[in-house]
Amino acid sequence: MPKAKANNIEIEYETFGNPTDKPLLLVTGLGGQMIVWDEEFIQLLENLGFYVIRFDNRDVGLSTKFEEAGTPNLMKEMMAFQAGEPIEAPYSLEDMADDAVGLLDFLHIEKAHICGRSMGGMIVQLITLRYPSRVLSLTSIMSTTGNPDLPQATPEAMQFLLTPVPTERNAYIDHSLKIGRLLYGSGFPYNEEKGRNLVERAYDRCYYPPGFGRQLLAIVTNGNRKQKLSSVKVPTLVIHGGDDPLVPVESGKDTAEAIPGSELIIIDGMGHSLPPETWGQISDAIAKNAAKA
Repeated sequence: MPKAKANNIEIEYETFGNPTDKPLLLVTGLGGQMIVWDEEFIQLLENLGFYVIRFDNRDVGLSTKFEEAGTPNLMKEMMAFQAGEPIEAPYSLEDMADDAVGLLDFLHIEKAHICGRSMGGMIVQLITLRYPSRVLSLTSIMSTTGNPDLPQATPEAMQFLLTPVPTERNAYIDHSLKIGRLLYGSGFPYNEEKGRNLVERAYDRCYYPPGFGRQLLAIVTNGNRKQKLSSVKVPTLVIHGGDDPLVPVESGKDTAEAIPGSELIIIDGMGHSLPPETWGQISDAIAKNAAKA
């Protein structure tokens, strides 16, 4: 797959569809490689007239790694943060937003529809705030404003964030499937075979836990975006699972409340996941929101 030189790093990316169609940039979540955007879901978007771009964020997959920053002690950093002590991240979510816009520059795309999931939702919010002239429409999925007054993740989900992942392949796969089941939600059947296939591909493509920790610090240090989001003018769609244990549904409601004129879709039984049963509804909603641009 090709690499783009953007924002002083290299970004691994892949495109789908006709470059003359509506550009749609997909931004993934914490520690996730671009392959978490399932190609069957992308095909639905392609069928709706989008030219789809997915990519590996910095510090994950086949994009540039920040080895010189070292591996953070997440437990120590999170305890310091909760105690109100200042903590530092090797880079910011703003840097990651700049990476994404740099990729659009590399592809000679002046304006794009943008869609992010989880941390990717935070990144697309920041793209819209930092580069409003580059954004046609915004979709924020299972994400948040960073408002500290919102309900936090369940203890089980928080433990997932802070537990070191195994290094051995089979142990890593079992660990990841356990997390997948925990986060999936109660309303849809978890497809063990599909989940295992994705985790195996991710491990074999690039097993790199330190990037997860550094990205998490970028999230934690970004702060509260809610007031700034009131300036967003583009058509905005907010999608959230009613059963999300990692980023509770109140976070989606807060995002929609912050952005004037936004549409909120809450999918009952969906957790911190995108079950295949929801793909048709979500892709149609993205297209409907894009049509407002």
